Amino acid sequence: MCIHVYVFRGVLGKPLASIISVGISKFGKRVGLSARELFQEAFMECMDSIPKFSPDMIGALFVGQMSGMFEHQEHNAPIYLEWCGLDGGVDGVRVEAACASSGVALKLGVMAIASGLYDFVLVGGVEKMTHLDTVTVTDILATASDSFLEQVNGLTFPALYALMATAHMNRYGTTVEQMGLVAVKNHSNANLNPKAHMYGVEVDLDRVLSSRVIAWPLKLYDCSLISDGAACLILAKPDLAYKYSDDVVHVVGFGQGHDSIGLYARDSLTSLRATRIAAKKAYDMAGVKPSDIDIAEVHDCFTIAEIIAYEDLGFCNPGEGGKLVERGETFRDGSIPVNTSGGLKAKGHPVGATGVAQACEIYLQLTGKAGARQVQDVKVGLTHNVGGSGATAVVHIYVRG
Repeated sequence: MCIHVYVFRGVLGKPLASIISVGISKFGKRVGLSARELFQEAFMECMDSIPKFSPDMIGALFVGQMSGMFEHQEHNAPIYLEWCGLDGGVDGVRVEAACASSGVALKLGVMAIASGLYDFVLVGGVEKMTHLDTVTVTDILATASDSFLEQVNGLTFPALYALMATAHMNRYGTTVEQMGLVAVKNHSNANLNPKAHMYGVEVDLDRVLSSRVIAWPLKLYDCSLISDGAACLILAKPDLAYKYSDDVVHVVGFGQGHDSIGLYARDSLTSLRATRIAAKKAYDMAGVKPSDIDIAEVHDCFTIAEIIAYEDLGFCNPGEGGKLVERGETFRDGSIPVNTSGGLKAKGHPVGATGVAQACEIYLQLTGKAGARQVQDVKVGLTHNVGGSGATAVVHIYVRG
């Protein structure tokens, strides 16, 4: 089959690589399971929906994993190849970019397909975190900030994002109620996602606002969860995709951006320059505008991060993110549904798995397989994955096949 070129809303998008199947483990506290077992769980689900496809056709694995310190295990790519039953001739690469690890792994997988080097690659992400106490997990996560100038001075990630929140509130009048609505929305979505860590847990605004303060103005329900989980997808050359799947989603653009690792060196605390760079690259490559996006999964490690993402991705003007969610525009029935999976906030945030899990949700939505949380008539999707407090960001654009 020849490579398709898709025209949507007058915009031209050429497939770089095609997703033919996805798999996601249950996110949450997975007692007694290791990262390799979680990865295997996601991989097996990925394989189940494409019976014509054989794992021995996979040419490479790109797997995102933030830290080997959670399980005291580095050199992880060969482990996942073995546990997925893949041959020793398959190229295996572990990717580290903090919480953006598997988002960057996805970009590398797309590049590997688009280069013509491989016909099929496996892209995944995984993290096992909940077996450790909160202090230890917090300390490991903090290594993705500036160890010399932030971590040693007690700035954990809740504190860093609290600084962004107070700056945004002071500059634009953003309120704790608007941030709380992000949590309410994402918990409502997670309540429709059986794979979510907080599946079945509904919260209202009063519950969010009355929860204990973690780092003012961020409260417990403003913060994402320490979770275990894994996610996988199979990328194919676009002209081979339909031989193995009737449900195909094309990646038509990507972008990656960076900024200083520490907040102290940033030009602004109310915007992530890395996201703006990554988004512009992705939009330009795909030939789309923010108004062309039907649905998005963004990096809501904290509720303020989602509000800032609305602005940096161009869904609204700077300072209007709080009003966007307050008007209901980012709810499932709004003009630009965001984080229908439940997001990091309620689906869970096993950090290495997050970027690919976002892509899995967009795949399910664009192929009409998202179940009770399905948004109707969505054709163009976006994912936005951030590492640290914004030192790395990666954005992908997808179109329905």
